[in-house]
Amino acid sequence: MSSSEPAAPTPTDARYRKVLLKVSGEVLMGDAPYGIDMGTVDAVARDIAEIARRGVELCLVIGGGNIFRGLSTAARGMERASADYMGMLATVMNALAMQNALERLGVDTRVQSAIPMQSVCEPYIRRRAMRHLEKGRVVIFAAGTGNPFFTTDTAAALRAAEMGCDALLKGTSVDGVYTADPKRDPGARRYDRLSYLEVLSQDLKVMDASAISLMRENGIPIVVFSIRRPGALLDVITGQGVHTVIAEDIPPE
Repeated sequence: MSSSEPAAPTPTDARYRKVLLKVSGEVLMGDAPYGIDMGTVDAVARDIAEIARRGVELCLVIGGGNIFRGLSTAARGMERASADYMGMLATVMNALAMQNALERLGVDTRVQSAIPMQSVCEPYIRRRAMRHLEKGRVVIFAAGTGNPFFTTDTAAALRAAEMGCDALLKGTSVDGVYTADPKRDPGARRYDRLSYLEVLSQDLKVMDASAISLMRENGIPIVVFSIRRPGALLDVITGQGVHTVIAEDIPPE
């Protein structure tokens, strides 16, 4: 490396050095009933760009609920496999929207799809994805696992394990895991910490059971926070802010 070339940033203040961020498709709707709100996408992209510039290796999985919600009437009565494939294609649209927003901020990105479509993105290849991360690129995994009957939560857990991530960050519209839906129950209480078994035994709707079990088997903590609050992602990466940590044995801070 020449003396004039800037050194790659190092995440000296980061609690996690390599993370997978799972963003629900519904977050990208903003205040619309369905679809992609580019203002919201840009806001999320700015937070992601801040993390990438700090040298944290970051990959993403984005759900497709914001688009599939608009297709749900058409999909009613379809066989489950066909409907799931429609949902997978919706995640590709979201991935391309996020890629565009990130690259306008100067962040180098790659989209990898579990369903090959070389005209718009790369096929998912684990070793290639890991190399992209090592080079400081943000990798966006699209099309779930490529199989029907598996949610994007499971896809996020699978990719987090395959990439050897330190944590799976789940960005939602609420700032953690609650005893009930805080939007409907004002008395709902937020958890600061939970074990994987507590989430499963109490049937807390954080992620589906297969995703929780996969993270438990690999010892990867899950951090649930509100991606809607600007700066919340940076707070989570540095161990600050309001969030819920799900792990087996959580040492005191």
